[in-house]
Amino acid sequence: MLGRKKDNVEFVDEKPEKKESKSVSIKDFLDGSLLTTDFIYRQLSYLVFLVFLAFVYIANRYHAEKIVRKNIKLEKEISDLRSESITTASQLMFISKQSEVSKLVKTKGLKLEDSVEPPRKIIIEE
Repeated sequence: MLGRKKDNVEFVDEKPEKKESKSVSIKDFLDGSLLTTDFIYRQLSYLVFLVFLAFVYIANRYHAEKIVRKNIKLEKEISDLRSESITTASQLMFISKQSEVSKLVKTKGLKLEDSVEPPRKIIIEE
């Protein structure tokens, strides 16, 4: 032990060696060795969060498109029903005219006649 100093293991301050950062190549990406680096392990929770956000974004987009398609379908149905309502109302107005009612009564063979006297008010005195 001549000239050799004993290192006190207790007080040795070792710093972890930094690995040299390699440049990422296509080969590393294809064979999967890129996923085994310490950087990926440290960022794994962040990457999972980003993947989750991507799924939520895609699901939200599909849901919005579904609502838009349903909205267009309902607007078309409303338009059809509105035109049907207008047509039905105009037919009812035409059929309920006095001349049309009298024609309909004659064609059905009912023995009803138009009144020739004007209507009178009934007055009840108490």
